[in-house]
Amino acid sequence: MDNDPFEVVRRESDPLQQARLAGDLMSLYRQRGYELARIRRDAINRVVEQRGGTFSAVGAELGLTRGRISQIRKDAPATERAFFGVGPIEVATPTRHSSDRPEGVVALEDAESARIISDVLRDLAFEVRPVAIPIDGAWSPAHEAVVICGPKSSQVSAEILSHDPVLAFHEVERDQWVIEDRKTGQRFESPLDDGKKGEDVAYVGRVTREGKTVLVIAGVHALGSVGAATYLAENLEALHDAVGGNDFSMVIRSQFDGLTPTTKEAAWGPVAHR
Repeated sequence: MDNDPFEVVRRESDPLQQARLAGDLMSLYRQRGYELARIRRDAINRVVEQRGGTFSAVGAELGLTRGRISQIRKDAPATERAFFGVGPIEVATPTRHSSDRPEGVVALEDAESARIISDVLRDLAFEVRPVAIPIDGAWSPAHEAVVICGPKSSQVSAEILSHDPVLAFHEVERDQWVIEDRKTGQRFESPLDDGKKGEDVAYVGRVTREGKTVLVIAGVHALGSVGAATYLAENLEALHDAVGGNDFSMVIRSQFDGLTPTTKEAAWGPVAHR
C-alpha cells in the first residue's frame, strides 16, 4: 500500500504538489474509466456472439437492466480505441531549426498531422497532450504517445525505427531518406526528392515501449505524415481489425493537392512484428 498512487496523493504534505499529483491521478482514472467501459462493452458483445441469446439475458446475469445494457453498448468508446492504448496520449511534433527564430518552428505539415490525429483521439475519449520535441530531439514520452517525425528529429523515433524488425528508415544520401523492406530490399522513395510535387510516402509503426503504446508516423518528408495521419483517421477500424494488439509496421503512399491528400493507400503492410 505504500506505493499506492492514491495513498501517495493523500500523504503529500506540500499542497501545490498535492494538487498537481491529484490532478494527474484524476486524469489517469478518467482514461482508465473510458477504457474499462470499452472493455466491458466488447466483453458483453463477445458473450452474445459465443453463447447466442440476447443482451437482456446477459444483462440479467450481470445484474443489469435491459436499459443499462443498452446504455453501455451505446455510450462506450469504439473498439478501435485500443489501437492507441489507454491514455492520456501525448501527440509530439518536432521543433525545426529556423535562422529567423532561435526557439525553432513547427512545420505547417506537422501541425496539420497533429490536428488530424488529435481529432481522432478526442473522438475516442482520449485526453490529448500536445508536445513540442526540442530541436535536439531529446524527449521521451511520459505517457502513451503518437510521435509525428522521423529519426532525424526525435530520439524516440530513431530508437523505435532502428529496432523495427521488418522495415528500415535510413538516409541514403545527405538529407535523402528512404523506407526499405529489410527482407527483400524493396525501397520506398519520395517523388519529392526527384522534384515531383504532390506525392510522398510515410512509415507508420506501433510498439509497446516500457508498458506504453507508442505510434510513430514518419513521412520521408513532412507532407507524407499528413497523408499517413489521414489514412489512419479513415481506416482505423479496419487497421485495428488487421493487427489487433500486435506491434506492426506499414508504408503509406499519398498524393496531394496542396496540403490536402487526394489519395491514400497502403503501399506495404501492415505487417505484425512477431
